Amino acid sequence: MLEKLSFIENKYKELSEKIIDPEVMSNIEEWQRLVKEHAEIEPIVMKYREYTRAQKTLEEDKELLKDKLDDEMRELLKEEINECEELIEKLEEELKILLLPKDPNDEKNVIVEIRAGAGGDEAGLFAGDLFRMYSRYAERQGWKVELMSTSEQGVGGFKEAIFMIKGKGAYSRLKYESGVHRVQRVPTTESSGRIHTSTATVAVLPEAEDIDIEINPNDIRVDVFRSSGNGGQSVNTTDSAVRITHLPTGMVVSCQDEKSQHKNREKAMKILKSRLYDKLIREQHAEIAEERRSQVGSGDRSERIRTYNFPQGRVTDHRINMTIHKLESFLDGDIDEMIDALTTSDQAEKLKQVG
Repeated sequence: MLEKLSFIENKYKELSEKIIDPEVMSNIEEWQRLVKEHAEIEPIVMKYREYTRAQKTLEEDKELLKDKLDDEMRELLKEEINECEELIEKLEEELKILLLPKDPNDEKNVIVEIRAGAGGDEAGLFAGDLFRMYSRYAERQGWKVELMSTSEQGVGGFKEAIFMIKGKGAYSRLKYESGVHRVQRVPTTESSGRIHTSTATVAVLPEAEDIDIEINPNDIRVDVFRSSGNGGQSVNTTDSAVRITHLPTGMVVSCQDEKSQHKNREKAMKILKSRLYDKLIREQHAEIAEERRSQVGSGDRSERIRTYNFPQGRVTDHRINMTIHKLESFLDGDIDEMIDALTTSDQAEKLKQVG
């Protein structure tokens, strides 16, 4: 590990010189690539330098202990040695995590698809709650939310909501949200006060860039039709709604939220590309041996991952057996504590595999 860290530090020094070289700066594309690489390895180098400083202090203190010292000084040194050893152990763990292979999609924007599951109107209302939760979380992070496609339900919820969250690291924070979310609460329509269980599914897809996936124009069929709102009334007098069918896979994406056919087509293509890219990633992951796939990172869409229990005011994530007793603030987008725990659990699994 130390050999690898030393190599990374040397690379960092080289890059530091290159990015201020006027000749390199004149080639904007190359300069941007080097700046990105420099920024990516900087946290590792800073942590490694902290580690080497702690190692140096430890060696110096151990040398000093060999001298003739009074009892008070000896005790102070021993205390400092213990602190240094604890710090070195902590830094070693942090460096191991920093050296784990990065998910190439971590920095990407995401497309989130929420669909009402079992539970009728109540499932649609819960899908709406989840949409607000992720929207509020994005707001807290300073990210932008862009609605792609919605299918609303008469009582105020969603049959389906597809939206993009644009922000640095959005996928790294939200990738563990894919799966079945379950709610337990008394519906407002339930006069007897009986607790009702409903579900909604969440799919988090990294935004596919043109470099990631290319769609052959001959592989798609585009149909245009007239948008319709709730109750089937016409909301548009032109054929602005777009339905794209990907013939090889049978995937179908419809968009009718925009008044312009061009914009609807653009959004539908973005969703289709991200779904195809996600399918490609899943197929690659499926090839990885079962024992090497971390439980948290599997993102199985049929897996029940979380329960939101209103009577007890708690949220439980079943993958890591973690319960948070602040349901209201959680649904208001205060979900960092859960995301941090899921990330830590995933890293621990990966460290086991590396070890």
